[in-house]
Amino acid sequence: MMKDDPSGGDGAEMATPITKNGGEDVMLIPHGSPDGSGTATKKRASRKARPGTIQVKGSSKKKSGAGSRIKKSSSESAAAKFIKYAALFLLVAQMVGLVLLMRYSRTVHDPNQPMYLASTAVFVMEVMKLVICLLVVAVQSNGALFRELYLHVIQSPMEIAKLTIPSLLYTIQNNLLYLALTNLDAATYQVCYQLKILTTALFSALLLQRKFSGQKWMSLIILTVGVAVVQISGSGDQHTTHHHHAETGVDSSAAADEQAQQQQNRVIGLIAVLCAACTSGFSGVYFEKILKGSRTSLWIRNIQMGLPSIVIAYITVYIKDGPAVQTQGFLGGYSTIVWTVVTVQAVGGLIVATVVKYADNVLKVFATSFSIVVSCIISAFLFDFHPTWMFLCGASLVVTATVMYSSPDGDGKGAKTLKVRKKASSAAAPILPTTVPKK
Repeated sequence: MMKDDPSGGDGAEMATPITKNGGEDVMLIPHGSPDGSGTATKKRASRKARPGTIQVKGSSKKKSGAGSRIKKSSSESAAAKFIKYAALFLLVAQMVGLVLLMRYSRTVHDPNQPMYLASTAVFVMEVMKLVICLLVVAVQSNGALFRELYLHVIQSPMEIAKLTIPSLLYTIQNNLLYLALTNLDAATYQVCYQLKILTTALFSALLLQRKFSGQKWMSLIILTVGVAVVQISGSGDQHTTHHHHAETGVDSSAAADEQAQQQQNRVIGLIAVLCAACTSGFSGVYFEKILKGSRTSLWIRNIQMGLPSIVIAYITVYIKDGPAVQTQGFLGGYSTIVWTVVTVQAVGGLIVATVVKYADNVLKVFATSFSIVVSCIISAFLFDFHPTWMFLCGASLVVTATVMYSSPDGDGKGAKTLKVRKKASSAAAPILPTTVPKK
């Protein structure tokens, strides 16, 4: 027998006899609850149904609903996979592409043109980032850009003051990266720059009193050893040397002197990478400490950091390269490759910052490890890079340490917490059937 839904529904769900109990049919009839959960109540009916009454089981409706749910879940999983692999591609492309382009722009240039100034490239990159963020905020706020700037910039001077320190550190870091890639090959740079994991962990322990397990400290030791082995290996590309010999035809003694000079520059590149890793670790931890719990959007935060960064980068240009700017001009030596490097550094960083929330920890580690391998392979073809066995061993240690540091600790706490949460969620809202008394 059909019974209308007491909650005022359209009667889509029908009473369904499911079992026998003492010679009577027991039917589950939807019963509307105040919160709309629709708990089921039992109703006893007479064994003899009225003539002409049809019992609707509704099994076909349940099957169609289950089929639609399966299709929806499969489409959602396909979309999640696409986003996941797109995030992986963007992460690897940004890590590898930017480093290789920067190395190429610092080693290959027109001999009739001066080498572009890294300090001006950092300034132009900061200006590009600010313009992009302003356009995005203008679109997101439906044209109310000035209201957002007044609210988050003019009326938030303390926020700008807090962000001045990381802005200064990021400007120094970007200049150091240009210096490092001027003196180190792309593969060695990729491996050594993973020391930012070590510096971030150390500053987190000092500033945030964060505790690390024995596994993580062991991974940091392996990381340090791997970077040291890579530096001792002496691997590097000979692109600059071959390019110079082909054009000028210098003799072997001059080539030996040039090789010695490159060994000195290798030390400069290592120091630049170490300093860049320190500034990266400290600025990241400081940024987390002062802005913990803030709900400001990514684009507004980049505008707040971009304003002091532009001022600091402009001052750095004239402190570091003032005479060179007067001689060759602010944009002297800029070519298509240089503009590509600046654009990729500005746009790529913002894109990766937006997609990184879709990438889980495993994906980030895989992207970092994969970028090291890809950089070695491409450098071998593009820059005549010749890795030694020591370099390969050191790089393998760095990749292993990165995976160890990012993997969960083996104390089983995470699994226990997950089980407790699942048990609590399953016992939070039990469904208790209500029996309607027999009249």
